[in-house]
Amino acid sequence: MPQSVLLCGYYGEHNLGDDALLQALLGELPESLTPVVTAFDEVEVQQRHRVETVQRRDLKAVLARLRSCQALVLGGGSLLQDSTSFNSLLYYGALLTAARLQGKPVVLWAQGLGPLKRRRSRALVRLLLRMTTAVSWRDPESATLARGLGCDAEHAGDAVWLLPPQQWLGRGGPIVVCWRPTPLLQGTDWSPYLEALDQLASQADREVLWLPFHREQDGSLLEQLRSEGLMPEGLSRRSRQLSAGHPREAMAVFRSSGLVLAMRLHALILAALSGAPVSALSYDPKVKACADQLRCDALDVACSRSASECLQQWSRSLDQPPASSVIASIRSTLELHRRILKSALCR
Repeated sequence: MPQSVLLCGYYGEHNLGDDALLQALLGELPESLTPVVTAFDEVEVQQRHRVETVQRRDLKAVLARLRSCQALVLGGGSLLQDSTSFNSLLYYGALLTAARLQGKPVVLWAQGLGPLKRRRSRALVRLLLRMTTAVSWRDPESATLARGLGCDAEHAGDAVWLLPPQQWLGRGGPIVVCWRPTPLLQGTDWSPYLEALDQLASQADREVLWLPFHREQDGSLLEQLRSEGLMPEGLSRRSRQLSAGHPREAMAVFRSSGLVLAMRLHALILAALSGAPVSALSYDPKVKACADQLRCDALDVACSRSASECLQQWSRSLDQPPASSVIASIRSTLELHRRILKSALCR
């Protein structure tokens, strides 16, 4: 019978970034292995990827399914962290411990690590890292944190960079906005960004397309800004919201755009893979780090700024895609993830 492997992540949660991570992992999985995916929206994941699933929010069901799998892979994202809750760490700790007690390989694949704000979190992760069979990190900060916890492993780029790049077709195209709610931007904190976007769209005569990356979290942002009276009238007229059910649909929008203003990490990566001009609005160090890799502009939302500063930066980025050599350089590091997965699962 074909051997199965349990792929554990934040899958089926209506987040295009995590959907892209799953797509990348499935593309790298050896053909001899049958994937079983932990997912919240099991029907959507089954229909999209033609894979077997188990309800990720039912730990008992996941542990039961693990017993019939030959390996456990924590694929992409930043799963070992306590910013969500300490209970999240306990969930993954239970899975890792069960897999090792059953003598099965445990792979942390293209993982981010942290934040680990609690002393007990660091102590638990130190123990869990000792249980792993193979590890690859997605960024140097995670590798450094892990080294301090006794796990010395290499790092490469985020796994979404494994998806095939596209050719950009969007010169003169619309401005695409992939923003998200954040405690760092409340009420009039949004005003400089909205005023700059209004001026940029008016000066360049561009439509503004709002593309939520997380269906539930981001989907109401445009209407929220309108209802709070924060949207300039001209920007409101130029704006319309799109929906994308699959990463490839988002990439189709990006490759036809003149500029993508991205807050979420994977919106930034998918836009760059689409060849599109990008500018980041950073609410998290991982977004700024990715922008630095891409050599694209980034504005830190934790810092106050003027509309003119935003406009100057975005005007500079409009219709100016990142160099293909920069993207190729990032993608050249990803062989590490392929090697780690193959060596751990094909024994």
